[in-house]
Amino acid sequence: MFHFAFFLREYKKNTDKEYLQKFFDYFFRQIELNLREIGYGDVSINKKMKDYINIFYSILDKINDWNNIDNQKKGLILGFYFKINSNQLRIVEYFNNFEIYLSKTSLKSFTKSVINHKF
Repeated sequence: MFHFAFFLREYKKNTDKEYLQKFFDYFFRQIELNLREIGYGDVSINKKMKDYINIFYSILDKINDWNNIDNQKKGLILGFYFKINSNQLRIVEYFNNFEIYLSKTSLKSFTKSVINHKF
C-alpha cells in the first residue's frame, strides 16, 4: 500500500484524475479478487476492504508532505505502519529512493501492460 500511495502522490501532479481514479479502482479491485480467491466470504471481504481503504487513506495523509518531513519523523510514520522499532532509517532511505525513482520514471512505463486489461 505504501508503494501505491507514493505512486499516486507522484503522478497526481500531472495526470488526468479520471485515469488515476480508474487505476485506483483497478488496484483495489485486484485486492478484492485476491481475497475472494483465498476463500474469504462477502461479509469478510467488505470488512477487510473497508479496513484496507482506511489504512490507505491514512498513509496518503501521513506522506502528503513527505519531502518536508525530517527522516526521524518519516521513520516514526513508517515504524507505525510496519510495526518496527529499529532500523527505521533504512526503510526511510528505501522510500526516499523509491520516490526519486518514481520522479524519473514515466507513468506510461508502469501502466502499459495494465492498460491492456481496460481497467
